[in-house]
Amino acid sequence: MALEPQAQLRKFLEKSQKILILIPENPETDAIGSSWALYYFLKKINLQPAIAFSGKIPEKFGFLPVPEKFFSEISGARDFVLSFDTTRNKIIRVRQKEEDGRYNIFVTPKKGSIDPRDFSFILAKFNYDLVVTIDCSDLEKLGSIYIKNTDLFFEVPVANIDYHSENDNFGQINLVDITASSSAEILFELFQNINPEMIDQNISTCLFTGLIGATESFQKKNTTPKALSFAAQLMEKKANQSEIVRWLYKTQPLRILKLWGRAMAKINWEEEIQLVWSAISVEDLVQSRGTISDLPIVLEKIQESYSEGKFFMTIYNDTPQSSVALIKTKSSKLAQKIYPFLNGNFQNGILEIKIEEEKNLEKTGIALAKKIQKILSQ
Repeated sequence: MALEPQAQLRKFLEKSQKILILIPENPETDAIGSSWALYYFLKKINLQPAIAFSGKIPEKFGFLPVPEKFFSEISGARDFVLSFDTTRNKIIRVRQKEEDGRYNIFVTPKKGSIDPRDFSFILAKFNYDLVVTIDCSDLEKLGSIYIKNTDLFFEVPVANIDYHSENDNFGQINLVDITASSSAEILFELFQNINPEMIDQNISTCLFTGLIGATESFQKKNTTPKALSFAAQLMEKKANQSEIVRWLYKTQPLRILKLWGRAMAKINWEEEIQLVWSAISVEDLVQSRGTISDLPIVLEKIQESYSEGKFFMTIYNDTPQSSVALIKTKSSKLAQKIYPFLNGNFQNGILEIKIEEEKNLEKTGIALAKKIQKILSQ
């Protein structure tokens, strides 16, 4: 009889030592809290975890202890081997020297010179026994980490932990539960089955952070009785709910809160394509004392406020005669569907589009909404 996904993952963990935890390029709160919790749990059961994602940790997670092995890219994941066939000619000495920007390896054979046919380059196995993705519906959401390391996902077993219904089930192990409130809830059940005694205050706080983020502090419809029971158990283990809420929702600089408020006061909703957008005027920036660099955070806040939306956009004037639109999507599949046709610059999960010779933000927003609708109808 085939093992259930949770049992499969337990079996893999028993056989593994080095585990790489990956989360989306622009992780949501659940991804951060859940991955941190898994990292500390694996350490407590004497494994060697590491976390990587191609982005920066938002300031709002400053209350969580950052894992020691945290990387923004995967480096040193596998060795490059210089191999010599010594069946006919032994190697008696090897030395290396770095000079003029080159790393030279000097090899001395026992007899004569080395036959080039006895020399080869080999890529060694990856230095990880298992890859665990969290809160990631498809591998493309990992961003540059996936693009630069595609071989990793063919050569190392992948455990896919998620609760989103659109998950592609891309792993060898797919611990995907669409009835769960969060990835944190799925991990809590896993930890309980492996060793509940290892769930300390730190791990509980990380898991609670994920749950708070996924349910928007128990306000979304995924706040099931099971999720509330999960929350109660974490509280028993001393998870600090008040500190989590304070950091996640009340530590934004005043300028961002003001700018967010002004953006929300001018929200537009395009029902046909489920686009939420707002025009940010120069006056909005001046009155809030905000800057253009604050707009990605405002865009994220708009997305958090409209869970029914699929597309999210802010527009501002970069010059008196032109405007710029910042666009986010609810999923990477939607992004792949529209971004190639919008001719913008994609970075950190946001598409930036420059609109020349159009200073009217309302006209720009309406025109882009129509363009997105046309792309989706193709």
